Amino acid sequence: MPKRTWALITLALAILCLPTMAPSAPLALQKAETYTGEEQVTGWFMSEKLDGIRGYWTGTTLVTRKGKPIHAPEWFIQSFPPFELDGELWSKRNDFAFVQSTVMDQTPSDDWKHITYNIFEVPNTPGDFPTRLDKAKTWFSTHPGSPARIIPQITCEGRSHLDRFMAVVENSGGEGLIVKDPSLPFHTGRSPHVLKVKHAADMEGVVVDINEGKGKYKGMMGSLRLKLENGVEFNLGTGFSDETRKEPPVMGSVVTFKHHGFTRTGKPRFASYLRIRKD
Repeated sequence: MPKRTWALITLALAILCLPTMAPSAPLALQKAETYTGEEQVTGWFMSEKLDGIRGYWTGTTLVTRKGKPIHAPEWFIQSFPPFELDGELWSKRNDFAFVQSTVMDQTPSDDWKHITYNIFEVPNTPGDFPTRLDKAKTWFSTHPGSPARIIPQITCEGRSHLDRFMAVVENSGGEGLIVKDPSLPFHTGRSPHVLKVKHAADMEGVVVDINEGKGKYKGMMGSLRLKLENGVEFNLGTGFSDETRKEPPVMGSVVTFKHHGFTRTGKPRFASYLRIRKD
């Protein structure tokens, strides 16, 4: 057969295989709204909000919130159940950089020994929140030695109880709380029945430009031009280390920053850089 014919056959086979290479689709996840202090949360469950990498167990595979595969070592997931779980891959407080580099590495390292899987939801399981958590507790009680943990839930006795618990978490280096109505069945999307409690909110933006620094930052990055999900753009200029200014996030990358509300034009107030998101 002529070489040209073989080449055309090879090209056709490659094209046929392209659909299997499509990027993973983001998952339909449960998402929290921001607590304002006006909500009535007495009787709700509250727990510490862990600052790690969200990991969704599909029943067979561990993936990120955007559906990308997480290359966990086989020993880490071998005792996971045949049903879905939602949780946080985490090591300890103020250790996000370590968690991210470990979890997002395509070749799992021994650093996974320091990672735990902290479960905060059992998606698509019938019943209220305690019933769903009990399903995971029952499974792992008969599969000891797993790196999975069920995040402890505390029944909120009122606003002052929430404030005291928040103070304990913050004084220990934690970033905030999640409060959740335990009476409802599982649902996806952003919900007023699941709230995050933080004194400084955080959000993400896409880098659309890199502004050159001036003065002591001459020759380095001065600020990042970010585009928010709603289309608003603004310059983020604080919170960077000198190392980050020398090697700033690349165009198109997603970064997380903290802020204290918004201006009348929708720009974040007192925004400060936190990190690059790789998940």
